[in-house]
Amino acid sequence: MLAIDAGTTGVRTLAVDEEGSVVDVAYRELTQHFPRPGWVEHDAGEIWSAVAATASEVAARQLDAGRTIAAIGVTNQRETVVAWDRKSGKPLHRAIVWQDRRTAKRCRQLAEEGNLPLVRERTGLVLDPYFSATKMAWLLQEGGLEGTPNLALGTVDSWVLWNLTGGSSGGVFATEPSNASRTMLLDIKDMRWSGELSEMLQVPLDLLPEVHPSCGRFGTIAGDLAVQSSNLAGVPVSGVAGDQQAALFGQACFSPCMAKATYGTGTFVLLNVGDACPPPSDGLLTTVAWDLGTHAPAAVAYVLEGAVFVTGAAIQWLRDGPGLIADAAEIEPLANQVGDAEGVYIVPAFTGLGSP
Repeated sequence: MLAIDAGTTGVRTLAVDEEGSVVDVAYRELTQHFPRPGWVEHDAGEIWSAVAATASEVAARQLDAGRTIAAIGVTNQRETVVAWDRKSGKPLHRAIVWQDRRTAKRCRQLAEEGNLPLVRERTGLVLDPYFSATKMAWLLQEGGLEGTPNLALGTVDSWVLWNLTGGSSGGVFATEPSNASRTMLLDIKDMRWSGELSEMLQVPLDLLPEVHPSCGRFGTIAGDLAVQSSNLAGVPVSGVAGDQQAALFGQACFSPCMAKATYGTGTFVLLNVGDACPPPSDGLLTTVAWDLGTHAPAAVAYVLEGAVFVTGAAIQWLRDGPGLIADAAEIEPLANQVGDAEGVYIVPAFTGLGSP
């Protein structure tokens, strides 16, 4: 099995054998673009190139080792928005990353107009530029994409899946609930795009992907990647999930009251609360963990989530910003030299506070 992780700081593909052991890995770092203070962007073409390169590299080595690929799973940075032309396959703007704060004023305006209770009730989220919908609206209105023919708006999973399954030559335009629930456009009780939220947030639903269960056949590898790698041609993409929900599943937190904490670009704590959608909880988000479709008696699970937006990204900033370190691994011995911080603390609110 191949697992493709299209993350925030990089893209990695792993090969996992029948015993569950990781037997191979390939990685490419992603360029971080900061065109203005508070703005964070990625090159969507670079994301796809990194996916194709790492998947091809691992698949080739597995072929040399006499192993075939049975299926592929995709996990991804959530909330980040990609806009592309479904006819040409070209991105129409840099991807707006989940950390981006350019729509903060719009979110405040929507809250002042009294829309927060509706957003909390329907989506379990809050009015914050962290989530995808106001980024999509910005691309349409400020980014000049309104009225663009063949326009697709999706999160990174949709962009990667579409390209994996053939792109402009019949690619599957789909997402699933763990990602869709982070857009601020999905009714997490009905598991459908909400016309009410679409109208309020000014994002037409016909620009969005279909919502499929997280587990099941999304499509098969086709197009350029299938031509480049014979070990990938026709292989099914059989699972998709946002990275934090995928981590919850990967840590076997299948039962209510089981939780995990992940330290990556940011830090995310997710608590499985079972198959009943809980009421909004102050300081936390309610979101969909997964929808296993026909593969589980209780197909849908929900989580409560708390987030710190910047953790590992602060180490990357120390390297790439002020240049205090040349490599991320230098931070631990440097920190160990300090016997006493003498009351000095750093709150990593580089892109605002998450929870509480």
